[in-house]
Amino acid sequence: MVQKLAILGASYLQLPLVLKAKQLGLETLCFAWDQDAVAQEHCDRFFPISVLEKQRIYDVCADMQIDGITSIASDICVPTVSYVATKLGLIGNTEMSAQLCTNKFLMRQTLSKSGLNCPQYVTGCVPADLVVQASPLRYPLIAKPVDRSGSLGVQKVESPTDLKEAVTNASELSLSGHVIVEEFMEGAEVSVETISWEGTHHHLCITDKETSGPPHFVELAHHQPSALPQSTRRLIERETSQSLTSLGVDYGASHAKFIVSENRVYITEIGARMGGDFIGSDLVNLSTGYDFLSAVISIALGHFQKPLIKHEACAGVLFYSSESPEVWDLIHRAEQEPQLIRAELNGNQLNPLQSSSDRSGFVIYQSDRRYMRK
Repeated sequence: MVQKLAILGASYLQLPLVLKAKQLGLETLCFAWDQDAVAQEHCDRFFPISVLEKQRIYDVCADMQIDGITSIASDICVPTVSYVATKLGLIGNTEMSAQLCTNKFLMRQTLSKSGLNCPQYVTGCVPADLVVQASPLRYPLIAKPVDRSGSLGVQKVESPTDLKEAVTNASELSLSGHVIVEEFMEGAEVSVETISWEGTHHHLCITDKETSGPPHFVELAHHQPSALPQSTRRLIERETSQSLTSLGVDYGASHAKFIVSENRVYITEIGARMGGDFIGSDLVNLSTGYDFLSAVISIALGHFQKPLIKHEACAGVLFYSSESPEVWDLIHRAEQEPQLIRAELNGNQLNPLQSSSDRSGFVIYQSDRRYMRK
C-alpha cells in the first residue's frame, strides 16, 4: 500500500520536499493557502488550510490515515507538525520542543540555562518598556520578532533614540507581538545542518554566510563547507548537540546559527527544521552527496539510516539583490558554465533590501572552489 505523507506549506520552500516524496512513490497531501502555492500542482491532494490551523489539519490527517507529517525550511510549520504527529502517534518532536524552537525568547532562556554562550537579551511587547529594560545592555543592539525568520523585522540599532522605532517595527511583524532585543555580536556567521534520530545528533555540514550587514542583515550568500579551522568547527558541532538536547529536538532536521567572535562561539538561534535558502534542500546534497530530503522523509515515516558522507565539494548559493547586483552576471552565465547548477530571476526590479523576500534571484553552484560575489 502506498504510504501517505502530509507536508505543511506549498511555497517554493516546500516544493523540493514534494518532488522528492513523489520521486519516492509516496502519496502527498499539502496544506497551505492558495497564494504562492507553487507545489499545489505537484502534490496528490491540496488542502487550502493555513499551516497555523492545527485542529483542522489534524482532522484531515486523521481521516486520511497519514503515515507521516513533516515540513522543511519554515519555522511557523513546526508547532503544527508536532501537534499532529503527537496526536496521531507518529514520529516527531514534542509540542514543548516545538514551542521552544519557535520562540526566540524561550529558546534563548533554555540555552542560557544549559550553560551555552548566548548574547545578552531582554524581551517584551511594549516598546517603551523594552527601551527601559534594554538600558543595561551594550550598544549596538539587535531588535527582532521572537517568532519570525528570513530576517523579517531584524534591525540593528546604535542608540536608545533608535531603539523604540526598531522595537515597534519588529512588534508589528511578530505573530505574537513580542520582540527580543539582544547585544550585537561582531564576527563570522555560520549555520549547522544536523539530522537527529532518537536523540542522537548527526552533523552534516557547517555553512559560511554572507549578509548585507546592518541594519537588516539579509543573507546574500551561503557556502559549504565552512572555511573555519577544524577546532572551531568541532566546538560548534559540540555546542549544536548540546543545544538540540536542551531543546528536546530528538527527531528530524535542524538548523542552528552561530556567531564566531574572538575565538568564542555564540549560538543565536536554532530551528527544528531544515535550513532555508536552498541550504538543506540543495546545498547539503551538492557538498556532501547526502540526500537530506530523503532522510527527513524517512524519519517522518519512522525509519532512519546513519548518514553517509559520499564526497566533499564546494557548493553554495548567491542571491541577486540591490546589495549584490554583481550576481546578475553569474545568473546569465549559468547555461554556459556546468558548475552553475541552477539559476533564476524574479523580475528585473531591485527592491530595497529589508528581508529575504526582497531578493530578486539566485544562482546555485557546485565546484572545486567557492564562487564569490566579488
